[in-house]
Amino acid sequence: METTPLKTTISAVRKAVGFVAFVSLGINLLMLSSAIYMMQVYDNVLTSRNIDTLILLSVIVAFALIVLGVLDGLRAQMMVRVAGWFEQQLSAPVMASAIAAGVRGGGSTAQGLRDLASLRAYIASPNVFPLFDAPFAPVFLAIIFLAHPLLGTIAFAGMVLLFVIGVINDRVTRRAAAEANSGNSKALNFAEAVIRNADVVSAMGIAPGLQHKLAQVNGQAFQMQRLAADRSGILSGMAKGLRFILQSAVLGFGAWLVIGQEITPGLMIASAILMGRALAPVEQSIGAWRALTGARTTYARLAAMLRDLPIGYIQTKLPEPQGQLSVETVIFVPPESNVPLIRGVSFRLNAGEAMALIGPSGSGKSTLARLLVGSLTPARGAVRLDGADMAHWAPAEKGRHVGYLPQEIELLDGTVWENIARFDAYAEDREVVAAAQLAGVHELILNLPDGYETQLGVGGIKLSGGLRQRIGLARAVFRLPRFIVLDEPNSNLDAVGEQALVTMIGALKQQGCTMVIVAHRPRILAEMDKALILQDGAVAKFGPRDEVLQAVTPAATALPAAEQS
Repeated sequence: METTPLKTTISAVRKAVGFVAFVSLGINLLMLSSAIYMMQVYDNVLTSRNIDTLILLSVIVAFALIVLGVLDGLRAQMMVRVAGWFEQQLSAPVMASAIAAGVRGGGSTAQGLRDLASLRAYIASPNVFPLFDAPFAPVFLAIIFLAHPLLGTIAFAGMVLLFVIGVINDRVTRRAAAEANSGNSKALNFAEAVIRNADVVSAMGIAPGLQHKLAQVNGQAFQMQRLAADRSGILSGMAKGLRFILQSAVLGFGAWLVIGQEITPGLMIASAILMGRALAPVEQSIGAWRALTGARTTYARLAAMLRDLPIGYIQTKLPEPQGQLSVETVIFVPPESNVPLIRGVSFRLNAGEAMALIGPSGSGKSTLARLLVGSLTPARGAVRLDGADMAHWAPAEKGRHVGYLPQEIELLDGTVWENIARFDAYAEDREVVAAAQLAGVHELILNLPDGYETQLGVGGIKLSGGLRQRIGLARAVFRLPRFIVLDEPNSNLDAVGEQALVTMIGALKQQGCTMVIVAHRPRILAEMDKALILQDGAVAKFGPRDEVLQAVTPAATALPAAEQS
């Protein structure tokens, strides 16, 4: 049987939910106290005119209702804690799966986290309590039957009618509610994409068209939401009206039975109270049906997402690598395409070797770089670090041994210190400063408004492309990983920044780090041991640097004589 983090978490939370059900049993039993109190007052106190009995009964029922209130509050607090624990247990696997989906180009990576937050909100809300109370409705129904079969029949008929209304409510609102949820998700994903491209949107005046598009998406979602709400509102109103009619009917028929001396007045009042309690969970379920439907859809989406959890998410800890890289006939086909971008690439690097990855635009260099660090998974073949497939390294472990600078550099919402430290709360200041010094960006960081504590990302300062790239370099070399891939690391650097990059590469070679660098400039190529020319996703030539560069147009790539080694 397949085990996923979602199933494991649900299995672990069953004991807590079972205790909540036990508390719900106490709450529903204490609900009988009001009915018993009314029955005793009408049948005994009023006939005997005994004040002592009235006082004693009042004290007992007051105590019972106080305990009921305490248990009800306790149940609510427990469900809030269960919801929080549920989210805490699943946040890491959901984040891992969301990142994997983003890498594969599977859309908004925030959807899974929103679904998890939505499910947590539902579990912590009062909408979940009818599920615990509904199983006790037959108990109240049985007591009403004991009072008189006619009253029990009326209550049973009412319960059946409310159940039918609930089923109809589900049938007529499920599709509209699902489409509304899907439309809301599309609107949020679209808005996120607009915000990510704010510069282009602002510079090219695209905002009005995007606003119109967003209004269309929101309008479609709202129409479905309105349709579901209208239908549910009508049926909820019918259910409430039916409950009032049934309560009146029980009182009316109960009065008739009292006149016929078949039941006592106390049983008549108690039956009306018990019927209201028996029907309440069913009626509440109808009102909370949209929330339940939304939670069910969210759960299904979350379950599907966690079934695709990356293979390396839970993995045995592997030995620390030395940096031996082996690429074995790697083929990569992008999603929704039959044309491979990478076609049978194979090469090997010994620990401590540096390789230049060269090729024309569109040859697949950035795709190969992402395959090397494991952010993309090949359709065939393997990328191995010290013999272990990149897909088999647990993310936390792989992060300690792999450094990566993508072509498009994005720093995350946080401080400079946090970005360089890769948001490792246990990182030490000396490690962060050492990485910045190695990347030659330490002095520049000190000139920022708050130094290493300067906020970046959302609400932070706007960095130049060169400074953003150099901080990205510091992040890539943090704690001197054994394998480092840099994709066009000098694309935004000036002469001073490029010299700092060359110095950093030399220092990394002395430390024995294995490197693959996508670069064309002679100053970078001069530091390489080997070179690989990629042409149309395939290896055109691979070998020692000078030997490979002879196959390239001399005017374009020849090293200056002073830089050749």
